[in-house]
Amino acid sequence: MDYQVVLSRSARSDIQDIVRYISIDDPQQAVVFGRSLIQHARSLAQFPLRGRVVPEFGDDTIRELLVKTYRIVYRVNHANESIEIIRFWHAGRGFPNLD
Repeated sequence: MDYQVVLSRSARSDIQDIVRYISIDDPQQAVVFGRSLIQHARSLAQFPLRGRVVPEFGDDTIRELLVKTYRIVYRVNHANESIEIIRFWHAGRGFPNLD
């Protein structure tokens, strides 16, 4: 059975910001890339441990999936069979903030 994937408030805000930023140069590509990030995040429902443990945290439940220059940071909850997407974080911004 697949895990449930949920986007946190911060992750939803991140997607909006990413699409808004990319759309300055290419509105169509912005939408395509935003959808791609969400599709990658949703793919974790079938493979929740596919991403690596985030090196900065050293917590087995906080993992990340790398997509181009972005880090999809997520928390796995095996007891509830759920995945919370915490942030969509550009790698150039350094350490991910997990508000």
